[in-house]
Amino acid sequence: MAIQTEVILLVLSVLFFLSVFAGKASSKLGVPALLLFLAVGMLCGSDGLGIQFDNIYVAQAIGTVALCIILFSGGMDTKLSEVKPIMFQGIILSTIGVLLTALLTGVVIWFVLGKTLPAAGIGFVASLLLASTMASTDSASVFSILRGKNLNLKHNLRPMLELESGSNDPMAYMLVVTILGAMSKGAVSAWQVIVLQLLMQIVIGAIVGFLLGKFAVWVINRIKIGNDALYPILVFTFCIFIFSSTYFLQGNGYLAVYIGGLVIGNSKFVHKRSSMKFFEGLAWLFQLIMFLTLGLLVNPHELVPIIVPGLIISLLMIFFTRPLAVFLSLLPFRKMTLKDKTYVSWVGLRGAVPIIFAIMPLAQQVEGARIIFNIVFLCTLVSLLVQGTSLPLVASWLGLAEKAKKENTLKDFDIDISSDIKTVLAEVELEEGSFESGNRLMDIKLPENSLAVMVKREDKYFVPTGKTHLQSKDKLLIMTDDHISLEQVYQKLNIKQK
Repeated sequence: MAIQTEVILLVLSVLFFLSVFAGKASSKLGVPALLLFLAVGMLCGSDGLGIQFDNIYVAQAIGTVALCIILFSGGMDTKLSEVKPIMFQGIILSTIGVLLTALLTGVVIWFVLGKTLPAAGIGFVASLLLASTMASTDSASVFSILRGKNLNLKHNLRPMLELESGSNDPMAYMLVVTILGAMSKGAVSAWQVIVLQLLMQIVIGAIVGFLLGKFAVWVINRIKIGNDALYPILVFTFCIFIFSSTYFLQGNGYLAVYIGGLVIGNSKFVHKRSSMKFFEGLAWLFQLIMFLTLGLLVNPHELVPIIVPGLIISLLMIFFTRPLAVFLSLLPFRKMTLKDKTYVSWVGLRGAVPIIFAIMPLAQQVEGARIIFNIVFLCTLVSLLVQGTSLPLVASWLGLAEKAKKENTLKDFDIDISSDIKTVLAEVELEEGSFESGNRLMDIKLPENSLAVMVKREDKYFVPTGKTHLQSKDKLLIMTDDHISLEQVYQKLNIKQK
């Protein structure tokens, strides 16, 4: 019996509501929202409320599209000026670092499963496959947690970690595909062939992403669309086009779409602000959908038999294989301190990408694929719970956390300006002590580079003049050059900055 569309939409709306509520609760509980999204999916799945979802092909398709959008959005939000100084470190981590992580973890997994779960019959090649699925850090997790917690780090660590997570999927993907091919054909290709394929994927992906990113900016600035609301849709179209066209050119679409987003986000184009906001919301939506889907796909009762080996593997990855791979990869960079490398090691977050890669053995019906999937899922949960919740704390312990800049969120004035304009907007609520020099705007000696451009009084908005009489509880929209001038405005108005 076919399920009615209305029923599906009702279930989806309830799941979305629960996930959004979980995302709101995450900031108060200190738990990554992505972990709670997974938990909602598991709670509503076959072992919970009974929603049956076992279509691995649909899950893989959803994961691919979601990851494409998340990487593109992450690239758009990354400032090229911050990436340039740490470009080589990020590239080394995303290539050699991934390879070393896969090899070291593969040996560990082979040893651990041989001792704790011999009946599973997971050999060395299958252990390398399992390790390869988890060899790259997850971009969705890294972008979400670092930016969601507004975590500012010294020594350009944040852009380096974001660059690593946004560009290390091609290496892990190639390792997974190569090992899957070897398991299905029964023979491993020559290492020269593997290296050549990997280099081709990376080079083609990087070139196509860069060129199509430049082409997208050129088209967006020259095309005349009557409806301004269609410009973000046009950018979204280029996102999908970059990813899919790179696939047919034998390049890596994940790398291409990240570089394409990096090029577009660091260029000037019409309606850039609305496009950036659109992708910020779209990325969160697809993170929600992706983690919710993956949560529905797992059967929690199947995790019980692999809890012990899964926990051992997780802890060894967190405290041994990831740190060793990072320290070996960053040996040439002697300016990086021990604390820097330690923190990079700690941000080895697993998330949706390893789970999506772990779906590939399921789709090809590889022997032991379900055990591989369950172990990857458990390791992801442990990583998000242990590492994801402690990123600010560890940064503070190591002395790498910088004081976060105060965000001037506008609540009563629905106004925004382009990031290319170096201006600070803030809203200020007047108090009785603000009128010591008089209640006219001209009586309040604001700094020369600061203007009160609008007033909200109850439900009415108006543009003030020097003779405007201000009242307590009035809200001013202040425009000024920088945060130092904004602090001077608060001092002139005798208001404590919240």
